[in-house]
Amino acid sequence: METTPAYELLRIFASPLVAITSHWQGKSNGMISDAAIRASISPRVPRLSVYVHRWHLSHEYIWKSGRLTVHLLHQGQLELVHQLGFVSGRKQDKLADVPHRPGLEQVPLLADCYAAFECRVLNAMDTGYSTLFFGEVLATHRGTGETPLTAEWFRANMPAAWKADSDRNYREAQDYIDSHTAIASRPWPGPA
Repeated sequence: METTPAYELLRIFASPLVAITSHWQGKSNGMISDAAIRASISPRVPRLSVYVHRWHLSHEYIWKSGRLTVHLLHQGQLELVHQLGFVSGRKQDKLADVPHRPGLEQVPLLADCYAAFECRVLNAMDTGYSTLFFGEVLATHRGTGETPLTAEWFRANMPAAWKADSDRNYREAQDYIDSHTAIASRPWPGPA
C-alpha cells in the first residue's frame, strides 16, 4: 500500500469502523467505512455525516433513496468487515448471509452491531471521488459488544490471509481517487 507521512497522520482522524446499509427499489447493500462523524452536539437535533466513495453500489442506493443506516461495529465483527468490505455489492449479495431485518425505511438493520443509526439524508456535498451525506438520525438502536471497532484496531488484528486483498483494494481506491479529484457542482436532488 502506498503511503506518505501526511497520509499516516491523516489516518488518526479515521472514525470507528461502521457498516453502512442502503436500500433502493427492492435491492439492499452493505459496505464498510471509517469516515462517519457526529454532526451535531444537540440531543434534540441528532445528525450524522458519512463519506461514501462514488464507486460503491451503496453510493448509488443512498443517492437515489435518501436513506441509509450506519452501524457502529464492535471488536467481535472482523468477519463482517471482511464480508462487507472486501468485495463489491455489484458482484454478489453481501447481505445474503448477514442476519438483518428491514428498518423504518426498509434499509437493512443488522442484527449484530454495537449501535445502529437509521438516517434520512438532509443534504449531500460532492468531494470529487466521494460524497459527504449529511443525515438526520431517525432512530437509534443499542446492540451488543463492549468495545467499538476502530480502523487502527482492525489493521492490527486483521488476519494475515486478508492483507493482500486489503492492499489491493487500497491500491485500486487510490488509483480511482487520483483520477477523480475534481469537485463538481453536483447538487443532491433529493430522493428519486
